[in-house]
Amino acid sequence: MNNGIKNNQQNNCNTYVREDFNMQCQEIGVYIHIPFCKQKCYYCDFISYCNKEHKIPQYIEELKKEIKEKLSSNNYIISTIYIGGGTPSSIDSKHIVDILQMEELTKNIKENAEITIEVNPGTVTKEKLEDYKKAGINRLSIGLQETDNNLLKSIGRIHTFEEFMQTYIAARKVGFLNINVDLIIGLPNQEMDNVERSLEKILSINPEHISVYSLIVEEGTVLSKLIESGKLQLPSEELERKMYWFVKQKLEENGYIHYEISNFAKENFHSRHNTDCWEQKSYLGFGVAAHSYIDKKRFSNTESLEKYLMDRSSNVELHELQDPEDEQLEFMLLNLRKIDGVNIQKFEEKFNLNPANLYREKLLNLTKNNLITVDKNHIKLTNKGIDLANIVWEEFV
Repeated sequence: MNNGIKNNQQNNCNTYVREDFNMQCQEIGVYIHIPFCKQKCYYCDFISYCNKEHKIPQYIEELKKEIKEKLSSNNYIISTIYIGGGTPSSIDSKHIVDILQMEELTKNIKENAEITIEVNPGTVTKEKLEDYKKAGINRLSIGLQETDNNLLKSIGRIHTFEEFMQTYIAARKVGFLNINVDLIIGLPNQEMDNVERSLEKILSINPEHISVYSLIVEEGTVLSKLIESGKLQLPSEELERKMYWFVKQKLEENGYIHYEISNFAKENFHSRHNTDCWEQKSYLGFGVAAHSYIDKKRFSNTESLEKYLMDRSSNVELHELQDPEDEQLEFMLLNLRKIDGVNIQKFEEKFNLNPANLYREKLLNLTKNNLITVDKNHIKLTNKGIDLANIVWEEFV
């Protein structure tokens, strides 16, 4: 590979067979959680910590130990790496470089693997971006959320739109050719013209990928308390849906493919890491609160930073050991996030069953209510189904 990560030609798994061990390799994605933030956004309920910078060196060392333990004795081919948080760009870039240069990651990474890092304006510099590029990162996900500075401040973001633009321009100058921009709709006090202006500004800079999330107010967050106290007011559900369909139409008119309920991309620029997760492919998570799915098991590390640093191996929680029925239901649920829906042939190849027959009653009911369509190739959401996706997904929980 020419992206800074070594490609060990003798020991790699690009052919899915390790010649040195004469055994099959398992293709996986890797998720790495960096839980540190300068300031927690008011809507955030992710596992992240502020004012714990003194813990960063110890955390990185423990994270590297976990990666070494889980990857050194297994035969994996790594097809994607996603570094999320928290705010990964809030820590010194030398830590990101150290992680990505670990032999356990480099020796079996697939050629042209997608390697993503989340960055926030106000926490990233041109020097950090250069370090990321040299370390092999080839995709950035930049948290913008809105272009109106007053709205950004009202939800606890530490940056301005002008700082976002500085970050974006610097990333292009450094040579990043695959950039995602995050946008949130349904924010308190957000009006239709805010969304229109934000979209106009985002389209003018031409990113390869745009994620559009509808705000979810999580219990216990600062935002939920501000709304309960009447200090902030959410737009109506009708207005939020109007925002969504405006965004969808505008992005599609400008050449973006709507491939998942919240994600739009130019051709060949969909998020491979997330798509693999929606297609029920295996991944290993590293770091506090990181989730994994491998060998039909779903498990996660402790959400406590202190427990992770003291004794992470005894603080792993098994969430599910899937039987065939669980696996089939989950395949339906995850694939119904995608705009193309469930590929019936792929379901049959994986489970030796036809989902249209297996879930006949559920599908008939959903079809009758105009929430899905079913043909010989796909089972997918209708426009009404996109608006009421939770109702559809609940059928397969």
